[in-house]
Amino acid sequence: MTFKPHEIEYLKSADLGRLATIAPDGTLQNSPVGFSYNDALGTLDVVGYNMAKSRKFRNLATNNTVAFVVDDIASRSPWRVRCLEIRGTAEQAEAPDGDAIIRITPKRIISFGIDDTETEPHDLVPDSRDVPTTGD
Repeated sequence: MTFKPHEIEYLKSADLGRLATIAPDGTLQNSPVGFSYNDALGTLDVVGYNMAKSRKFRNLATNNTVAFVVDDIASRSPWRVRCLEIRGTAEQAEAPDGDAIIRITPKRIISFGIDDTETEPHDLVPDSRDVPTTGD
């Protein structure tokens, strides 16, 4: 399994994420985006208006390496943040309705503070792991 159950629940509860792509000249672009978790594929599907014409979509034609972050502040007193960072590859894809989407396949997942609400915030340890690829 790519994501742990609490991570899937967190992804499904989120409204917005941030997608970083690499432009052909090597500069980074970071965009707020809508997304959904694809249960069947274990991927993230990024959606948006006129996606096929967007810079982030076109960036994938020359470099498919991406980073995606979903985070929030669960509490301000005590200060408690939650974060899920997904590093991987992305492809220009098509949703069942024919709209262009970006499909992210995770290669590394870094989860922080999502499932542990008892540990003091500054004592939390990230859950960082590589995602096994097919055949591993």
